[in-house]
Amino acid sequence: MTQAAEIMTPDPVSIGPRETLQRAAQLMDELNVGALPVCEQGEVLGIITDRDIAVRAVAAGLDPAATRVGDIMSGTVRVCAGDADARDVLAEMARVQIRRLLVVDGDHRLVGVVSLGDFAARYPAGVESTLRAISLPARPERRSAGRPGAEAVRAPAASLG
Repeated sequence: MTQAAEIMTPDPVSIGPRETLQRAAQLMDELNVGALPVCEQGEVLGIITDRDIAVRAVAAGLDPAATRVGDIMSGTVRVCAGDADARDVLAEMARVQIRRLLVVDGDHRLVGVVSLGDFAARYPAGVESTLRAISLPARPERRSAGRPGAEAVRAPAASLG
């Protein structure tokens, strides 16, 4: 059984909720990533993507130098344990139509990120069907900019496997 920890990118850079969107975009550019976990003292609070910045902030006319990450981050975030079975992680990504899951330890501290790209590079079995499921049209999320995110959803490894 291949585990999420074998596929994930370990020790991802995260950003705090009080950092600006401008700093988040700069970090994404420096790291060549499209998403950053939002953490405070190691605890996962949410995730912010380049799309969140463009759609929730820029399109709404918010100032990236003044708007805080916590104001527009996705507060609902899917996580898994490092020992989660890779097939179950792929199935969860397909089911909820997401391209990445944060990997947490037993104390819900961030230890890695597993993305569809990680699967394609290290565990290609099942990636095609997962990508197809993720790419199906989904009902748009409608949320006003500036509303704090909901608490993180912590999908325990048991629910993935």
